[in-house]
Parts: sequence; C-alpha cells; structure tokens
Amino acid sequence: MGNFFNQSGKGMHYNLYTGTLNELSLESKIVINTINQYSYCVAKEDGEFRDALIGSDILLPDGEGVVLAERILTGRKINKISGADLHQHILTSLNHKNGRCFYLGAINETLEKIKARIQHEFPNVVVGYYSPPFKSVFSEEDNNKMIAAINDFGADALFIGLTAPKQEKWSWQFKSRIDAKVICAIGAVFDFYSETVKRPSDFFIRYKLEWLGRLLSNPRKMWRRYLYYGPIYVYHIFKLKFAA
Repeated sequence: MGNFFNQSGKGMHYNLYTGTLNELSLESKIVINTINQYSYCVAKEDGEFRDALIGSDILLPDGEGVVLAERILTGRKINKISGADLHQHILTSLNHKNGRCFYLGAINETLEKIKARIQHEFPNVVVGYYSPPFKSVFSEEDNNKMIAAINDFGADALFIGLTAPKQEKWSWQFKSRIDAKVICAIGAVFDFYSETVKRPSDFFIRYKLEWLGRLLSNPRKMWRRYLYYGPIYVYHIFKLKFAA
C-alpha cells in the first residue's frame, strides 16, 4: 500500500493499492473502490464519501493524476488500475471457477446488454442484475429490495454502478449486510462494457490520455470534472508537497 495524501492534518490517509490485479485475493470478503483526481476533490468536501474511500479494503489508483501525485509526494512509482481493468480481471477469475456476479445500477436495457456480452465472452459466469429506481436518495424499502436481490442471487462478486460518490457511500453503508465476497464500485464501466458509451480508443489509453478522450467525447458532461476540478487537484498536490 502507498500512503496517499494526509487529510487536513487529521492523520487520515488513503492507502493506495500498489500491487497487481493478479496479487489480489478474491476469496475473502473485500470492498474495492477506485480513486481519481475528481473523486479526491469531491471527497475533500464530502466527509461520508471520504470515509468510504478511506475504509476501502482495496483502493485502486484509477487515474494518471493519482499515479503522478503518488510519485511526487512519496517517490513511489505505481501503475494506474482502472475500474475496467478490475472488472475484466474478476470476470476472468469467475469464468475459471464457474462463478456468479451481480450488477446493481443502470437501466434494464444496459444490464441486458452486459449480460448478453458476458454470456458470449465468459460463458461459465452466471449473471444477475437489479435496476434500482433513479433517485438521489434511496428509501429504506429501496435499500432492502436491493440487498435482498443481491443476496437471493448468491453472488460471488457484486458490481455497483450508481455513479460516484453515491455508489461508494452505498457499499460503505451496507457492506455488512451484503453476502457477496467481492464488492466493487465501478461506475462508468457499466456503460463502457455494455457499449452504451464508447470508451476512449487504445491510442488515448496507451499514451495516458484517457481523460482527454473522455473530455473530447462528451465535453458537456466532462468539462467540470477535468477543466474545473483538474486545476483544483493540482493546487492540492503542490500544497501538500510544499507544506511545512
């Protein structure tokens, strides 16, 4: 693990995962989240989100800005691990052992596309899913139905796509009631894997410019994430670097 960012002098820090996906144990119950420059900035303003990230069993560096910050602040050289990489790794593992995975989030059309693709690419994996109501806050009844759907299915791995920070908060709140061994908040991967949203080409990914590809493909949605929070993130990094 790498110690990433002291939080406001309170002694709290994000423990980044510095290993490879092949070194992850998927046999015991773990909650896996990701952090990027946007989620770091949002978490500074949202204590519940920050607690969920800090409380992760595994926190993946899903952003070149995070990788660079780790190098600047600690001297460690680590690799980016995206939610898409994690998703592919877990599906491959489940396929080898006839496992079961469950998707929570998105609309039924997207979930059906995910299931159809998995049946083609990972034929030994059994897929379940649940599309929760689209609302900013779930009711107690909503939460009970979601948890029941997951546990009744008997998932080995749960993928949550409720968008950040909602998905991380939800898994943090209810992880003790969820029977799945591996709980992952992977957000945009639902759209990428179902191909309802196209992931940036290999060119952008290879040259560490996936953020630019996402910005160019959907500037109306992404401008704030990269053009507004990007400079704020840089400010925080240099403030930490040169703090007394």
